[in-house]
Amino acid sequence: MISIIIPVLNEASTISTLLNDIAEKASLQNISEIIMVDGGSTDATLDLAFQFSEKLPLVILKSDKGRAKQMNLGAGNATGEILYFLHADTVLPYHFDSQIIYEIRKGNLAGCFRMKFDSQHPILKMSQWFTRFNFKSCRGGDQTLFITSELFRKLKGFNEAYTVYEDCEFINRIYDQFHFTIIKDYVTTSARRYQNNGTIKLQFHFFIIHLKKWFGATPNSLSRYYYKNIISH
Repeated sequence: MISIIIPVLNEASTISTLLNDIAEKASLQNISEIIMVDGGSTDATLDLAFQFSEKLPLVILKSDKGRAKQMNLGAGNATGEILYFLHADTVLPYHFDSQIIYEIRKGNLAGCFRMKFDSQHPILKMSQWFTRFNFKSCRGGDQTLFITSELFRKLKGFNEAYTVYEDCEFINRIYDQFHFTIIKDYVTTSARRYQNNGTIKLQFHFFIIHLKKWFGATPNSLSRYYYKNIISH
């Protein structure tokens, strides 16, 4: 019923934890497959994932680098009626699968969970508080995303012109045309990017990216800003 799609690139430090999390917290009868789409990992990500191939309905695909490309490839190979996109550093709530199915059966064809960081930093605690509100400005890929495969195809998937902001751009299109729902339970995501780059600095740069998109910045412009101010530091 649910096809879980995980784009990965050098996620050896997190992938085993995530796959164990899925096995522990979901009813596998609800999971059609877990599609891990690798963008060219050079660490032990693939070797670690293969260890779960007998325990989980795991499918491993190789893709060009880029989360939009990776997620579209995963969706194109999915057999489930529901697609569930998540990051490799996500910690899931118990029974996440049944919670998603419940919302779909109520007619909510796309949505996400609320989100918490694995950090007590006051800025991150404030940021995560806003994920309870159903406004597109409060959304992001770290909150995960569920959507029916039919609606995903209708929206033509992620825009592969975006190498950053691809999740927000897609979610914005959902909000503009359809209803989006927020499940009251929480996923937890790693604060590692904030710890590595500085919480205040990274929040500032993410705000600028959102602002630039608001004023019509192109995908290439957003990518240049991201790689100059975040990746290169």
